[in-house]
Parts: sequence; structure tokens; C-alpha cells
Amino acid sequence: MSLNEILGSAISGLNASQSGLRSVSNNIANVGTAGYARERVGLTTAVTNGRVNGVIVGEPERVADRFLELSVYKRSGDMGQSEVTASYMDRLQAFLGEPGSESGLPARLDAISASAVRLTSGQAANQNVAAFVGDVEDAITSIRRLDGDVSSLRTDVESEVGYTVERTNGLLSRVYELNNEVARLQGLGKSPAGAIDQRVAALEELSTLVKVSVRDQPDGRVILETPQGATLLDRRLRQLDYSSAGTGVAQPVYPSIGIRFAESNGTLGAATGDKIDSAAIGGKLGGLIDLRDRALPQFADKLGQLFGGLAQTLNAAANAGTAVPPPARLDGRPTGVVGTDRLGFTGAATFAVTKSNGDLVAKTTIDFSGMATVDDAVAAINAGLGGAGTATFADGKLVIAASASGNGVALAQDEANPSSRAGVGFSQYFGLNDLIRSKDSPLVPSGFVGTDPHGFAPGQTTDIVLRDASGRSLTKFTLSPAGTTFNDLVGQLNASPLADYGDFALDSKGRIQFQPDAAVSGASLTIVSDSTDRLGTGQSFSALSALTGASMGLGTGQVRPDIGMNAALMPLARLQTNVAVGERALGQSDLRGGTGFVEELAKLVDFGSGGVATLERFSGLLLGGAGTEAAQATEAFEDASARRDDAVNRRDGFSGVSIDEELAQMVVLQNSYSAAARVISTATEMYDTLINMVR
Repeated sequence: MSLNEILGSAISGLNASQSGLRSVSNNIANVGTAGYARERVGLTTAVTNGRVNGVIVGEPERVADRFLELSVYKRSGDMGQSEVTASYMDRLQAFLGEPGSESGLPARLDAISASAVRLTSGQAANQNVAAFVGDVEDAITSIRRLDGDVSSLRTDVESEVGYTVERTNGLLSRVYELNNEVARLQGLGKSPAGAIDQRVAALEELSTLVKVSVRDQPDGRVILETPQGATLLDRRLRQLDYSSAGTGVAQPVYPSIGIRFAESNGTLGAATGDKIDSAAIGGKLGGLIDLRDRALPQFADKLGQLFGGLAQTLNAAANAGTAVPPPARLDGRPTGVVGTDRLGFTGAATFAVTKSNGDLVAKTTIDFSGMATVDDAVAAINAGLGGAGTATFADGKLVIAASASGNGVALAQDEANPSSRAGVGFSQYFGLNDLIRSKDSPLVPSGFVGTDPHGFAPGQTTDIVLRDASGRSLTKFTLSPAGTTFNDLVGQLNASPLADYGDFALDSKGRIQFQPDAAVSGASLTIVSDSTDRLGTGQSFSALSALTGASMGLGTGQVRPDIGMNAALMPLARLQTNVAVGERALGQSDLRGGTGFVEELAKLVDFGSGGVATLERFSGLLLGGAGTEAAQATEAFEDASARRDDAVNRRDGFSGVSIDEELAQMVVLQNSYSAAARVISTATEMYDTLINMVR
């Protein structure tokens, strides 16, 4: 080997050592930089004409394991979704109150039962009634407040969806820019390590927001796709398009998030045809969508069913009793039926007029089994009372009033053959002596059969959306009532796009039930809007069909105001139907109506799609389920966080900077530098010796 070759090899060794030391210095400087992958200089043997001629120094290369990086992206998505779910479910659980708290909903419901027991005691009757009414009002207020809290949570979630979409778009733009920078540097033969590190940090944050699949390309770029295969980024930039972003307003149904191409000037271009409409997108955005479209609406729907069950239970007891002295008139609530409608009652009930002291003035027991219409029943009541009382029926409301001043009206079920339509008695069906009222619901099943006229006018519509168990919108349908009967309405629904996922049927109580197919088990319906009004009674299709818990009237539900102001109107007594005119039919000390409240609160309640259970059982499942889901969400977050931290530690353990390792590498490079310098020094001495010999 010539002296020139020796010097060339030594100089290349110096350059290699210097490059290595620069990389070590850069590594140590970035020891605390998150996502930084250490660098190593690439070295190859230089060969000229088949002879080794030093070393070739390449560009610094990142020391990274692609599998470990992809594992971080995947687990970051799981952590982001579980974190936001745990946060909001914990807030929901806080609204329910601590176990044993007197202000929580469970305590409010328990207080009703305890107060009902006290109604059976004759001591301090007015105070007991006031306490019972107050407990019922508190429970309704608590349910409504909780429903409002859930709505507020959905508003917060919706706002965060908008912010998450904006941040996702920013990160997609950042990754797109870094993609181009990596490809440019790689094409020029320069090291793209710095740009790749920045891209890794952006991808890690992005994968927390949405679960992405990352695929490397030969030119150094990466392609990003959703779990469903929709492309988020390739050689063209795409952006999420969300029309409701930033509005933060609670809505029955939210639009999907579209994916659009981004033009070079930053504006949105054509739609790609892909969209994000379910929690399957994963990450924080997936968790927010799941909360907004599934978890919170389902809880609110159950709250509506809870209120409906509570109202049916208390109204059943109230309508079986009467106040003493009895009220001069009983004003029913809107029922959704008109005078010409089929009566639909079996069994019998007794109608009576008494004096203020309870002496019977007139009574009539009417068997409804053979009657055709509601008007027939009204006529029979008027005929039976013989002028002592008058029944009128208009706009779907029944009113029975005593004719003479000082007299009152009372009703009772026939003990051997009680009246019944859709499982409720005559007085409860028409709401003559209700304790709880609502402007938006009749609070009882309609009792319609398929051949009854539906009574909705042309042009009236109901917008219905069907969602799967994840909250994704499967399809929607605008019902514009056609035909004449409820069978026709059910037929319309079963011929609509909704029927691709299940079947509609009218149950024995007149409610329209939806049974989803096994493939979409857990699917649920949402009523977006409803402009229908049955024959001017003020009752809509959604209220009469009871398709959702939101149609149970919680929004306007309240204790009847006159009872709230006057405890004497509480129906704690019961009419004695076996007495003759002139005898005492009502007793001031009769508290059988109070016993009725205790008995009704212990009975099973038909919650429609919510199943059959006692109020205590249903509320326990509802509130306990929310607590369980919150606990599971917290556990899932802790597990996902630990798994993600483990993935980060494994990645950083392989590609991160170790001071000890870098210092050891520095010693090696310093020795290599010294060795190369010694070779140069020796070659110089040989040159000097050779020159001296020539002289």
C-alpha cells in the first residue's frame, strides 16, 4: 500500500470518527426530546480497484423499530378512546350522587316509598300528604335535572368533537408536509431523520385522536387509513369536514363527518365518498361519537322510561281513590281519542256523586264490555247519574262534574270485573284523578288496535332515525301517514328502509314496537321531529306509539298543581260501592287510598321496550348500570394507558438515547480518532524520512 493510500485511509477514519462524534453529541443533546430516535452514522468499506481504501461515511440513520412504532400508534388510539369515555362517564356518575346521598336520585325514589307508608297513618294526615307530594315532586325534578345534565354532557361532547376534528385536520396537514420533506431529502440522498422524528411525534398525537393504520412507502412517505379502510392521507392531503363543528348545540341526530380532498390553497375540495359516522374510527374522536350517539342518548331514553313508569304507578293508585270531600269536577287529560273512536274497554266501573260529608247522592255502575264508542260511554254515565252529574268529552278530554253546588264526584273500579283498556282502568286511562300530568304524553298506553283509524292528517310527518349498537346511523325515514288505520301505519314502517333492519308491530297495548334483526342487535330508534296531531287532540304519533323513552313526557311532567297547593285533594279514600243513596259512601278517616300507593309501588310495571320490572328494580338497573359502565371505563383507561406506556417504553428502550451507551460510544470514537491520527502522524514521518533520503 502506498503512502498516499495510507493517508487517504487514515483521513477517512478521521472523518468517520468526527461524524460519529457529531451524532453522539446530537443524541445527548436530545436525550429529553419525546419521540426522538437516536442516530448512528452509516459506514461502509471503500474499495478501489479491488483494494480496500478506507471507509465511506454515509448520512446519519435513525435507530428505530417500525413494529414498535406501529404498536405505539395502535395503543395510543385505544388509550385516547378509553380516556375520554372514562372522563365523561365519571361526570355522569357524579350527577347520580354518591351512594347513600340524600340528594341523589336513588334516595329520591326511596323517599317516595317511605312517604307512601306514612300515608297509611291517620296521624298528621296533611303533613304526611305534603311530604309525599314533595317527595314525588323532588323525584320528578331530579329525573328531569338528570336528563338536563345528560343533555349538557352531550353538548360538551359535541363541542369537543368539533375541537378534535380541527386538531385532526391540523395534524393531517403537518404529516402531509413532513411526508413531502422526507421524500425530498431522501431523493437528494440526505438524511431525513429529523423530519421523520417530527412526523413520528405528529402521528403519535394523531393516533390518540383517531385510530390510524400507517403504511410506509418506498419514497419515505406514509399512507394513513382509518380502521374501515378509508384513506386519510396519501400523496394528496385530505381533511375532515364537519358542518356542526364548533356549534356545541345538543341535537337529536348529528351529521356524519365527511372526508374531502384539500386544495393547494387550503380550501376543501371534492368529497372522497368516505365518512366517519360511528365509534369504529377509534381514538378520542371515536369515544366522543360513542358517548354522543349511543351511551348518553340510551341513558336519557331510560330516564324517560323511568318517569313514564313512575307516573303510571302513582296515577294507578291515585285514580283508584278519591279525596274527601270529593272534588266538584274531575278534569281528564288529553288522551288522543275522540268520541267516535272505539271504546275498547272491558269490565265495569262505578260513578258516584256525593255530598261534601260523603253521603251518596247518586251512583251508576257501567259495564263497558258491550259499548261501541267513547260517546256511548259518556252517554251511559250521564244516563246513570240521572242529572246529579254530567260527563262531557271534547278535544280528547273527559270531564265529569257534579250538578249541584257542594256535591262532588268519585269513581271506583268494579271489584269483581274491573274496567280495563291497555291494562289500565277507566279513570286512569282518561286521567280523571291523576297525580302526575304531562303536556306531551297521555302517560298510559293508547290501547289502539290495528283496525282503529290513525287520525293523522296528510302533510303531517314524523322523522325517524335508526342507529346500531355503536350509535352509527343506519338509515332514516320520514313517516307521512297514509291509509286510514294503524295497520296502514305499521305497513308503511315495514315497507320503509327501517324494515331492512327489523320489524314493526302493534302490541297488545297499542304501542308500536320495533324488533331489530339479530345482525343489528341493540339497534334503537330516535324521533328527530314530529308534526303529527291525532284529530286535533294534541297527541302526536310518537306520544301514542311510545316508540322511545323520550316520548314519555318527562320534559313537562309534574305533580298536578292543585294537589301540590292543597293536600286535601290527595285521593286517600276509596268509594264504597255497596251503599245505598243517602248512606255514607266516603269516610274522612278512610286511608285505603294510601295503602294503594304502597301496593302499586311494589308491583311490576310494563316499561315497554324497557321490559317489565318494579320501579325499584328498573331504577337500580339504570343507575347501577351507569355506575358499572363508569367503573369499567376507568378500568379500561387504566389498562389502555398501561399498555400504551409499555409500548412507548419498548420503543424508547430500543431507539431512545442512553447516556451510558452514548458515552461508551464516544470513548470508542475518540480512540478511533486517535488511532487514525496516529496513522497520519506515522505516514508523515515516513514521508519526511523518504524526502530526506532523496536529498
